Amino acid sequence: MVRALFFDVFGTVVDWRRGILDACAAVSERTGVSADWAVITDDWRRAYPAAMVAARREPEWQNLDRLQARTLDDVLAHHQVDLPAADRADLVRAWRCLPPWPDSRFGLAQLRSHFTTATLSNGHVALLVDLLKFGDLLVDAVLSAELANSYKPDPAVYRRAAALLECPLEEAAMVAAHGSDLEAAAALGLRPVFVRRPYEWGPDASATPPPDLPGLVVVDELAEIAAQLR
Repeated sequence: MVRALFFDVFGTVVDWRRGILDACAAVSERTGVSADWAVITDDWRRAYPAAMVAARREPEWQNLDRLQARTLDDVLAHHQVDLPAADRADLVRAWRCLPPWPDSRFGLAQLRSHFTTATLSNGHVALLVDLLKFGDLLVDAVLSAELANSYKPDPAVYRRAAALLECPLEEAAMVAAHGSDLEAAAALGLRPVFVRRPYEWGPDASATPPPDLPGLVVVDELAEIAAQLR
């Protein structure tokens, strides 16, 4: 019986691409700097996994703001785009004010009546608090990879989250729109729940297929999870 739901956030609960594109448009209008911001946004997001892997090897944990600032510098340099430091900082902080997917607010509110709900994101706690407040999103606990001094898909992140809620791994589910997250969680015994987000990478991108995992639950909206699991 699943009693706790852990939610990936970027791409699963919030529309990171639309939010970052809006922030880029604001910076472009303010500075007059012209660029292919859609490509820059996508390249910035694609730099994210490798930055996480590198960060796990470093002796001191660094939060997502620092990693995002570093990868943004690399991406802007690659595209030969020069932005003032203050505008780069604004783009990094834009990850704290991303719009929720249309079903997220209602879905999270509904699921709290059936399960204990918590974020489980690579975003650090301060970032997640700002993001949830911005989107008026309610969960029972704000949990982060920061609490394990690591990043997903490190098994320690999932184990730490379950331990903090005093919930056995087999009584928890991981909710995500990304196969790698679900594969790592399922390997530890969490129930995998895949949320289809066909527009995560924009209207012209191919939809991400569900991973091939035993016991996989697939939903189109968060509110559907309760019926599928209960």
